[in-house]
Amino acid sequence: MEIIKIINRTVLAVAVFTFSNLSISASASTPREQLILDTGWKFLFSEGDKTDVFLQKDFDDSVWQTVSVPHTWNNVGYYQNDTTSHINTKNNINKQYGIGWYRLNFNVSPTNSKQQAWLEFDAASRVAEVWLNGVYLGEHRGGFTRFRFDATQALYWDQNNVLVVKTDNTKPTAESSTADTLPIAGDFFVHGGLYRPVRLVLTDQVHFDMLDYGGPGVYATTDLSEPKKARVTLNSRVKNDAEQSKKIRVISQLVDAKGKTVAQAEQALTIEPKALATLKQNLDLANPILWQGQENPYLYTLRTGIVGSNDVVLDSMSQQYGLRNIVISPDKGFILNGKPLRLQGVAYHQDKEGPGWAVSPEDVKQDVDLLVEMGANTIRLAHYPHGQPVHELADKYGLILWDEIPLVTSWTYGKDHKAVNDGLLVNAELQLKEMIKQNFNHPSVALWGVANEVDFGAVVPAFLGATRGNTPDPIPILKSLADMVKQLDPSRASTLANCCEAREEVKDIDIPKTSPVADTVGLNRYYGWYYGDVDDFGPHLDALHAQYPNLPISVSEYGAGGAVSLHTDNYLGAPVDSRGHNQPEEYMSYVHEENWRVIESKPYLFASWIWNAFDFATTVRTEGDSHDINTKGLITYDRAIKKDAYYFYKANWTTKPMVHVTSSRYSQRHYQVTDVKVYSNLDRTELWLNGTSLGVKANCSLNICVWSNVSLKAGDNTVVAKGVGKESLVQDETHWQLNESQSNSYFIDAGALVAASTKEHAFGSDNFFNGGKAASFDKLGGWGRPPVKPEINQTVDRDLATTYRRGNFHYELPLSNGRYKVVLLTVAPSDAATSRFVVEANGHKIVEVNALKAESGANPTAEYHTAEVDVVDGQLSLQFLPVQGDAFVSAIEVTPI
Repeated sequence: MEIIKIINRTVLAVAVFTFSNLSISASASTPREQLILDTGWKFLFSEGDKTDVFLQKDFDDSVWQTVSVPHTWNNVGYYQNDTTSHINTKNNINKQYGIGWYRLNFNVSPTNSKQQAWLEFDAASRVAEVWLNGVYLGEHRGGFTRFRFDATQALYWDQNNVLVVKTDNTKPTAESSTADTLPIAGDFFVHGGLYRPVRLVLTDQVHFDMLDYGGPGVYATTDLSEPKKARVTLNSRVKNDAEQSKKIRVISQLVDAKGKTVAQAEQALTIEPKALATLKQNLDLANPILWQGQENPYLYTLRTGIVGSNDVVLDSMSQQYGLRNIVISPDKGFILNGKPLRLQGVAYHQDKEGPGWAVSPEDVKQDVDLLVEMGANTIRLAHYPHGQPVHELADKYGLILWDEIPLVTSWTYGKDHKAVNDGLLVNAELQLKEMIKQNFNHPSVALWGVANEVDFGAVVPAFLGATRGNTPDPIPILKSLADMVKQLDPSRASTLANCCEAREEVKDIDIPKTSPVADTVGLNRYYGWYYGDVDDFGPHLDALHAQYPNLPISVSEYGAGGAVSLHTDNYLGAPVDSRGHNQPEEYMSYVHEENWRVIESKPYLFASWIWNAFDFATTVRTEGDSHDINTKGLITYDRAIKKDAYYFYKANWTTKPMVHVTSSRYSQRHYQVTDVKVYSNLDRTELWLNGTSLGVKANCSLNICVWSNVSLKAGDNTVVAKGVGKESLVQDETHWQLNESQSNSYFIDAGALVAASTKEHAFGSDNFFNGGKAASFDKLGGWGRPPVKPEINQTVDRDLATTYRRGNFHYELPLSNGRYKVVLLTVAPSDAATSRFVVEANGHKIVEVNALKAESGANPTAEYHTAEVDVVDGQLSLQFLPVQGDAFVSAIEVTPI
C-alpha cells in the first residue's frame, strides 16, 4: 500500500493585503491551504456493489491500476484512415459505461488543530459517492460542476487516510442508477471518472462559505451607470464553524494591474457559533479601466479577507475581476461597455484524442490559443459546464462565453415515470445553480444557457431512433429555469439553443415554440448539411427575426462534417452523406463559406458559433474517415490538422496577413484541369504554378480567391499563393501530383461526390458536367447504420457503377487535339427501364442506349459502350440526349489512342 504524504504542498491564495496601515500576508502560515491530490490513486472498473469490501482500511488494492487524477477510464473515437499516427485505434478504445472505483492513501500534517478540512472535486462523472476513512461524506449527482464535502470529522491528522470515491457514468434509463442525472441524451459521449482535479482544502473555523454550491462564497457585480465611475458590489457569505461566537472584520480591496489599491471597504461583525453571515460591501472607484474584450481585457484583482482578533487573517480570497457592462439588443446586437461587438466564434467540447475528458490546463490553453489564432472572440461551452481553466483564459484573452447546463435533447422518460422526471427537473436546477455560482465572477461569461435542442416536438432525433411520438411540452421547465437565472443573476441574460422552430421541412409537425422563453435565443441550423440548401438559410433567419422583432437572436450552431482524407473535385457533384462516409473536406468548406456569407450579412444577429471547434467523441456516428467521432470540427480530434474551413475563418476574422491554398491534402490529383481556391486576407494575391504566375486577384468576395481551369502537368506540381509588393513574403505552398496516365485522359465517376476505388484506373469524382441530377442505387445508412448496397451484375466495379448522373446533361472536357477512345458505363435505374437516349461527341452521335429492363426483384445490370472520337478544337463535348425517359451514365473514360 502506497501512502502519499502531503504537507503544505500548495497554498490556495498567496497575496499581501494592505488594509489601511495593516499589512497581512496570506502566505504558507495562512490557514487556507490547498493540497492537490493528483498522484498515487488506485483505480478499478467494477460491476456490482463492492462498497463494503472496498471501504475497508486494510483492503489490498495493489492489483488495481495506478493512475493519476485527472483520469477517465474511457477512450472513445478513432480515425480509420491512418492508425499509425493516432493515439486512439480500434484496438484500444473503451466505451464502457458503469462504475469506476478510486482509492487513495495519504497523510497530512496539521498546521492548526482547529482547522476545517474539505474535499473538493472539480468534477466527477456522472454520479459520485465519497468516503473518507470509512465515513460516508456524501453524494453528488452531475458530472460537470465542482462540489465539496466537509471532511473535518473524518480526517486523520498526521496518520494514514483512506479516500474512496465511487463514480458512475451508467447510461441513463428510467430504471438506472443515473436516471435523474442530466444529460440523459445527446450526440456526445459522457466519460466517466475523476476527470478534473481533486483537492483537500484546509481552512480556519471562520471562513468563506465552502458549501455554497461549489462557489467561492464571494460574489461581485459591477455598476457602470454613472460616467467615469464604477461600483463593485460584493455579496459575501462567511461561516463560523466554531463553538463560540467570533468578532471579525471583512476587508475587501480592488487592486489594479500595477498593484495599487484603487478601492477598499471594511465591515465589522460578530458571527454566532455554527452560524452563516451574509454581508454586502461596495467598492467605488473613479476612472475605471474597463474590460473591453479582446481590445483590452483589463483585469483587476479582487481581494477579500476575514480578519479576527490580533489582526490575524482567518481566511482570504484573491480573484481576477473585470469591470464591464453588457447589453444584448434585438436589432443592434451585442454591446460591450457601449461599443457594438459582433460575436463570432465556435462551440467547444472538453474532449481530446488520448486524454478524453481528462484534459489538462495546458491542453485547454492549446485549444483556446488555436481558436484565438483563427480570430474567434467568443466560445460556446457546450453542452455542459466546463472547468475553470477555460474561464480564466477567456477572462485573460477577452473572450465572451456562453455557459450552459446539460439539458440536452431529452428531459423526460414519459408519463409513466413521474418521480424520476421530477428528479430531472431538480437536477437541472441544481446544475444551473452550481454553474452560476461557480462562474459568477468571470467577466467573460455573458450568457447562461438553460437547454439545447429540446424542441424536436413529435419528431425524435435520428440518433435516438427517428420515430414519431408525443413528447411533453418543454416550455414549462424552460420557463422555470429561465426564471431561476433571473433570480440568481439578474446581471446576465438567459438563453437556449433550439433546433427546429419555423423550419420548412417540419412545418407540418407540432414543434414547440421555445424561441421567446429565455431572454435571448440561439438557432442550431444546418442548411446545406442535414436539410435544405444553403440558400434557404437567409430567408429562414429573416422570417424568425420578423416573427420575434424584440428578441435577440444568435446562430448557436452551424457547420458541416469534413474528413481530411476524403476529397472531391466538385462539391456540387452529388449530394453529401451527412450521416455516413462521403464527407469530403471541400464540401465542408463550401457549407461554411455560404453559411458565413449569410450570417455576416444579418446585423440583427448578435452572435454566431460554429459547430464545432474540434472533432469530438460520440457513439452514434460512423462518418467520414472516422468511427465514433463527430467530424464537424474545424480541427481534428488530435489537434494535428487544421481543416481548410479553419483558414477560411482566419482569412475573414483576422487582420494579420495570411494566405492558404485549399485542398492541399488532395495531393494525388485525378484531373489535368482544376480550379485553385485560396483563402487570403491580403490586398492582392498572386498564384504561381511551377514557377509561372497565373495572375493576381484583388478584392475577392469573402476573401475567397479562385483561379479557374488551371492546367496541371504530369508529375509534381508546385502551387504557391503569395502576396504582392510589401506582402510578398506572406505565402503558402503545396504540391500536387498527376499521374502520366491522367495527364491527357479522364476517368469520371458520374454521380459521385467522392470517387470510388476501382480495380484498374484512379477515377475522379463527378465534374465537368452541366445539367442532370446525381443519384445512387445505394440507400444511405446513418448514425452508425451501414448503407444498403445492392449487387450490380456484369461489372467488377460495383462501387463505380452504383452512382450515376441522369436527365438531360452534357460534359465539357478540355483535351489536346487527337483521337480518343470513349467508354461509357451505364446501369439503368428501376424507373428508367424503358429509357432510350443517344450520346453525341462534339455534335456527332457515338452511342445509342436502350435501357436493359431487369426482371422484377433482380439486381441491376451494367453495360459498357465504346466509341472513338476526334478532338480538333481542344474540347470534347459529350451530350447525353434523352429520346424517351432520362439519359444516365455511371462512369466515363476518355483515353488517347
